[in-house]
Amino acid sequence: MNLMQLYDMIDLDQLSVEEIMDLIALSDSIRKNPWAYRESCRGKIMATLFYEPSTRTKMSFQTAMYRLGGEVIGFDNPENTSVSKGESLKDTITVVSGYADVIVMRNPREGAAAAASLYSKSPIINAGDGGHLHPTQTLTDLVTLYNEKGRLDHLRIGLCGDLKNGRTVHSLIRTMTRFPGSSFVLISTPELALPKYVRDVMDAAGCCYTEAASLERALPELDVLYMTRIQQERFASLEEYERQKGVFVLDGVKLRSAGPDLKILHPLPRVDEITVDVDNDPRASYFDQTVYGMYARMALILTILQSRDRPKKRKIPRSTHPHRCSNPKCITQTEHYLPGLFTEAGDMLLCSYCDEGTLI
Repeated sequence: MNLMQLYDMIDLDQLSVEEIMDLIALSDSIRKNPWAYRESCRGKIMATLFYEPSTRTKMSFQTAMYRLGGEVIGFDNPENTSVSKGESLKDTITVVSGYADVIVMRNPREGAAAAASLYSKSPIINAGDGGHLHPTQTLTDLVTLYNEKGRLDHLRIGLCGDLKNGRTVHSLIRTMTRFPGSSFVLISTPELALPKYVRDVMDAAGCCYTEAASLERALPELDVLYMTRIQQERFASLEEYERQKGVFVLDGVKLRSAGPDLKILHPLPRVDEITVDVDNDPRASYFDQTVYGMYARMALILTILQSRDRPKKRKIPRSTHPHRCSNPKCITQTEHYLPGLFTEAGDMLLCSYCDEGTLI
């Protein structure tokens, strides 16, 4: 795919490594020469449709668009919109895509962005779909790593916390497996271990990975530590959440065993998994990460809006199988009109929306 034909951003898998590096280079150019881009999106409108709470991602996108000279519409509480009246995702997207030149959407249902792209006349940018993917956070992470570490290859990355529901973790692993020499240390409780479909990606890429039950033991061997919070909103009960939170906490004492070149990332918000005494450590990059994210999103918006016009009317694909996805969090569980789209992988059917595998 040529970047000039980037209609949607659902998953960074859409892009080649070379195209990802082009986006990183563009973000760097914007960061160093902001005035050269301040009118790039003049006359363009971006809609931000946030079906669940967000601070950094939503404000980062809004700021990015304003700095490019564009305008922003949208909502951050679906209870104040027709969604609360039962409006389908299809109808919301069809209407809003008639108003905006690009749509940024966050939705708690996995595969929602892919579903929205079927019906939108405007490009869709996935700002997080449940516990599935978060490609623009991953682009933020890549821009941060490239600037802070000077490379994206041969990095040993520790991922700590909620690896089961952490869409940022899933997206980052899937992308980093494409860079040579990537290896991973998975630090979580058994209940919050990485899903099988993400492990399958690592196995298929031939990436080395190990599991660790102790943050202290893993730290000395890491180039990067990617901390995540235990996400209360992903748990069925408060009791289950309370059993998991606070298991892994990074503090100044633990950091004594880490190397001087370690970089600490976190998609934020943090709760109690990184103590405030770490903030002043030169290895802490998570606040710089939020600024890099704004430039990463400026590069993405600019690239999409300067691409050739996408078809105004897309042909909706027919169902490929009579099955329905078995993932209870998949968008197809609530938007029943969606065609059943799957790809075959051995004796498995992989849902094209959420990547969940089902035995044939």
